[in-house]
Amino acid sequence: MEKLHKLHNTAHFSVLSISYEKADAEVRSKFTFFDDHVKSFVSSISENKIGDAFVVSTCNRTEIYSTSSNYLLIAEEFCKATGVTLSEFLQFANIFTREAALNHLFRVAGGLESQILGDFEIIGQIKKAYNRFKKEKKRSNPYLERAINSAIQISKKIKNQTALSSGAASVSYAAVHYIMTQSENLHNANILLVGTGEIGQNTVENLLKHAPDCHIKIANRTTETAEKIAGKYNIPYTPYQNLETELKNTDILIVATGASEPIIHKKHIPEDKKMLILDLSIPNNVAREVEENKAVTLINVDAISKAIAETIEQRKKEIPKAEEIIKEMTKAFIDWEKKRKHAPNIHHFKAMLKNIERNEMHNIHRKHRYIKIDDMELTDKIIQKITNRFAKYIIDNPLRSEEITKLMHEILVQQAFREFQEKH
Repeated sequence: MEKLHKLHNTAHFSVLSISYEKADAEVRSKFTFFDDHVKSFVSSISENKIGDAFVVSTCNRTEIYSTSSNYLLIAEEFCKATGVTLSEFLQFANIFTREAALNHLFRVAGGLESQILGDFEIIGQIKKAYNRFKKEKKRSNPYLERAINSAIQISKKIKNQTALSSGAASVSYAAVHYIMTQSENLHNANILLVGTGEIGQNTVENLLKHAPDCHIKIANRTTETAEKIAGKYNIPYTPYQNLETELKNTDILIVATGASEPIIHKKHIPEDKKMLILDLSIPNNVAREVEENKAVTLINVDAISKAIAETIEQRKKEIPKAEEIIKEMTKAFIDWEKKRKHAPNIHHFKAMLKNIERNEMHNIHRKHRYIKIDDMELTDKIIQKITNRFAKYIIDNPLRSEEITKLMHEILVQQAFREFQEKH
């Protein structure tokens, strides 16, 4: 029964997706699936015997991957865990089934469905989410296991064989990329970040990731927020009222505040102080007059956005290559699925051939008291070749699978019976 259950699952793969495409950040936050939801969710679907499922939840998407024959029952359990109604969920969800679900998973893994084209961070989150499911379930699901492994391979191939992830394609990463290309001695530079919103924090994360030994401080109008963010990243902060004093020792200034007008003016920058300033704010929070100081280089969000736009256009040209990789891997997966579906019939057919082989080898040994190893190796090859042809036929002709399997079984049984009669 367990084997039949697993085989049955392959026909019911589905993905229920809520993403940035249909839901804004505020809406997506309602469907966030936290780590402490996993245990109760897995326990619930197991107790109700409605199949296997795991949930991937990021800032841009929440997706349920399932091999249940009724994905709505899975969705109901998800809604119970997260405290939303099924009608709310379905209002924003895209639903993919069977091959379309598989294709969606592979496109997500390949960075084609990311909010920023070519962003591959999602594959690590998919892998982590599935491993959590396995840990709670205390077993794996062969179909999901193969699908996730294929998704990981697709992600690697697209990274290595295309330029889909080349260049800087987010404001925070583009800012860090620019800093790293312009600063020869970044580890000796004093960096000051003013503003600790999403863009500011993402910039800090990227800086610490790509230049972990850099010297960075943060400043924010609200001291409590500055202390919290500084603690999160284990970096120092400076009181906002000391900003002008801090600028005297700053080599790279990053401004990412939400002010409605400039907060950094020419008077704040020491005369002849060499400084790189990146204004990541909209509207601009650094007055253009600071450029009157010839030692200052000012880069605003428009210049960075232009670079990002050029990167995205270059990445779009790589989409056909990525889709070709997905197409090839999807075919390989479907071939595996077909073989897996017909595996019992194929194994049975091969077992019958092996049984005939044993009988024949026994007869030869009884007559000649000797069997050549070459003969044994040759029969193994012949059996495998016949089995492969049988497997290919029933895979290519699935509607005739049971009929052909039954016919071959009858032929082999009759052959074995005749041989038995001849012996006795």
